[in-house]
Amino acid sequence: MNNCESEEIVGLIILGIAGACRTDELVNLTVDDIEDVGSSLIVKIPNTKTKIPRIFVVTDVANMLELFRKYRSLRPPHVKHKRLFLYYKAGKCSSQPVGKNTMGKIPSVVASYLKLPDVACYTGHCLRRSSATLLADAGVDITTIKRHAGWKSTTVAEGYIENSIENKTKIANQVLAKVRGNGQARLAVTRSVHVGLVCNSVSERSDKKTTQSGVRENV
Repeated sequence: MNNCESEEIVGLIILGIAGACRTDELVNLTVDDIEDVGSSLIVKIPNTKTKIPRIFVVTDVANMLELFRKYRSLRPPHVKHKRLFLYYKAGKCSSQPVGKNTMGKIPSVVASYLKLPDVACYTGHCLRRSSATLLADAGVDITTIKRHAGWKSTTVAEGYIENSIENKTKIANQVLAKVRGNGQARLAVTRSVHVGLVCNSVSERSDKKTTQSGVRENV
């Protein structure tokens, strides 16, 4: 991965996660859609799948503004179109814009570089999912997640909240804290575990019984 390609990937990831962007939205971003106001970037997504335009902001967290500005400075002056992401090859920037297929493969390239398992699972949609998951883990409400990602469906946004590990950990701590502070609750849990172990033991013995023909049942 050369410097130009790495700068492009960083720029893509910054916008993709900050704005919960779909692959098509990143492909169609233009230089006119991004306003640099010094302390932040204001990014407009005029054309979305749900026909609802979105605006999001990129702030200078983890030096993101400098990283994005560095990528944008690599744009050759002779490029006639306004598409933001350009195709790099052999360390050189061409005027050819990045297409949907190439854009969708970039997360897997990053996963491969980081030596993560199952790199094929990292598709272009994972940037959008990562953004929603980070918000859910931060404990924001469902309305904020819907507005941020531009979802009309409450069900979709609820899925991220329900599957949030941070939320599940918080719930577990709340439940188990009650168990720890309540003697009767501890006793009930202990009995439940004991019953469960007994039931599992009986089930295992039952599984090993054979049928009248002498053939073991598969359960």
